[in-house]
Amino acid sequence: MDTLYPLLKAFEGRAAATSGRGKDPVNEPMIRHWCEAMGDTNPAYTGPEAIAPPTMLQAWTMGGLSGHTDRSSAYDELFVLLDGAGYTSVVATDCEQEYLRPLRPGNEVTFDAVIESVSPRKTTKLGTGHFVTTRMDIRADGEPAGTHRFRILKYAPAARPEDPARPEAQTQAEAQTQARSQAKAKALRPRPVVNRDNRGFWAGVQEHRLLIQRCASCAALRFPWLPGCNDCAGLDWDTVEASGAGTVFSYVVMHHPPFPAFDPPYAVAVVELAEGVRMVSNITGVPYDKVRIGMPVQLEFLRVDEELELPVFRGSEG
Repeated sequence: MDTLYPLLKAFEGRAAATSGRGKDPVNEPMIRHWCEAMGDTNPAYTGPEAIAPPTMLQAWTMGGLSGHTDRSSAYDELFVLLDGAGYTSVVATDCEQEYLRPLRPGNEVTFDAVIESVSPRKTTKLGTGHFVTTRMDIRADGEPAGTHRFRILKYAPAARPEDPARPEAQTQAEAQTQARSQAKAKALRPRPVVNRDNRGFWAGVQEHRLLIQRCASCAALRFPWLPGCNDCAGLDWDTVEASGAGTVFSYVVMHHPPFPAFDPPYAVAVVELAEGVRMVSNITGVPYDKVRIGMPVQLEFLRVDEELELPVFRGSEG
């Protein structure tokens, strides 16, 4: 019987921060630095009527190296309990944001945070542990501005399998190759995160269609899928189907670290589609060391296991 989980679940609904205050008002220098780092040239983020990029929501609440003084003890108490049970490692898994109104320079940001949920014990490739979700409700000048959910996995690392017994004639390199092959045979590719913002894209993949969002107001195409338009901030959209033609805009060859279900070295590329948007994918059909910037590629769909099919791009050396 799991006696720990009822203790963990008792933390659900407890405040992690109350009446927290952003260390700085929304301000133009931070907006400028963010846009430069992201390469975002949307004119909505400059000028006298500028708004802050919505995805900066968390930036206004972060405590920096010195942290916040308005946190409650609940989060620390939860971690002490998890650490004591052997779940000593932590990894961030995902976040979800909801935007209720635009933030503008000069807005004073305040927030409350709550431990929204603690999952039952889960077993993952990293190890066994519990997912902890924190929800932060953010206000600007006292008015609701957005919600930020942040999820982590607090886990006990999985034990490394012992090296299999091998004949004396087997070299270390042979043993490593055998171990990698065995791990690859058992491992599955990571599952994509499917949410309300990108569900239509993955539905298209199931039909062997690569769908690109198109703004209903200004007709700008965007990828990856987003709730609103980067060009005009419009919220209405439809889709167009990509032709599948593209070129390699940039790429990197992954050598290390080895990861279950992947067999390095392999090429990961930013592909520029004929429609003008770019996406990250694998390049197939050519050796990893033959991939080049400007190489023409063509969309295909690769079934990586019984449950998962992914859009990839086939290159040609000729």
